[in-house]
Amino acid sequence: MARLGRVTVVVVSLGLVLTACGAAREAAPAADPPATSVRAAESAVESAVPAPVAVPEKLAFTAKTVDGKDFAGESLFGAPAVLWFWTPWCPNCRAEAPAIAAAAKESGVRFVGVAAQDGIPAMRDFVDQYQLGGFPHLADTDLAVWRRFGVRYQPAYAFVSATGEVEVATEPLEKDDLLARVRALG
Repeated sequence: MARLGRVTVVVVSLGLVLTACGAAREAAPAADPPATSVRAAESAVESAVPAPVAVPEKLAFTAKTVDGKDFAGESLFGAPAVLWFWTPWCPNCRAEAPAIAAAAKESGVRFVGVAAQDGIPAMRDFVDQYQLGGFPHLADTDLAVWRRFGVRYQPAYAFVSATGEVEVATEPLEKDDLLARVRALG
């Protein structure tokens, strides 16, 4: 029984101490921080948040894919990408197609085909024939995307860095050369 009495005294004492601590907090209102420290904290938060980066003009376009889906060029911003400019009737494009399909699978970099100078059915047939369906292909029937990137003949490439810098190459590339250029994108 004496032991029970001591436990009761400890519990009651602990309750009084906790109640007193809570009452002391309520009795003493917190002081407002000085205005200068609030402004300094806000400034520190603002400087820690990066300013939004504008999408480069070359990537500010929209187009339709050969499958009729909408495509926004700005979706290429923020990660490396390769645009491959081709036509269905081009012998060099036909020769490069297997290497393009393999590079797109192996590299982990986003590929986008940009087809022009022919009809959409011929573009679709080309994609099917060379098993290029693993990435989107734009149907650039009015050459707007080709002009945007300064492409005048095919095959050509636009290597797009994650920051939106674009390097256009207008020579045919073997698979190893293509993969080396893709790896250089980072």
